[in-house]
Amino acid sequence: MRIYREFLFEAAHFLPSAPPGHPNSRVHGHSFRARVWIEGEPSPNTGLVFHFDDLSAALEESRDALDHRMLNDIEGLPAPTLERIAIWLWERLDNRVPGLTQIEIHRDSCREGCVYTGPRPGVQRQAAE
Repeated sequence: MRIYREFLFEAAHFLPSAPPGHPNSRVHGHSFRARVWIEGEPSPNTGLVFHFDDLSAALEESRDALDHRMLNDIEGLPAPTLERIAIWLWERLDNRVPGLTQIEIHRDSCREGCVYTGPRPGVQRQAAE
């Protein structure tokens, strides 16, 4: 069984890899939506996979670190693409949220998104540029 919790954040960023003159090379902002998925079996005692209050508490620190911030200034996000935001969030939650199975980051106004299911065994992640 899978459950999820979403949170919204507003943030600015620029993409250092964008060519000069491209709109993404300049500072701009987006409304983002993050969805965090947990997989597990409901507890025989509570009937819950994971208590939503506990999940909300685990997400709040990350939401606060992202919301109304310049993403490029956040440690670990020098080139804040959707993909890197998803990885950054996974790394912050992996030890705090048992059963973490998927993170989605969406820019709804652009109709774009990224789905991250965690590091694949034996595959090295490239360092941020």
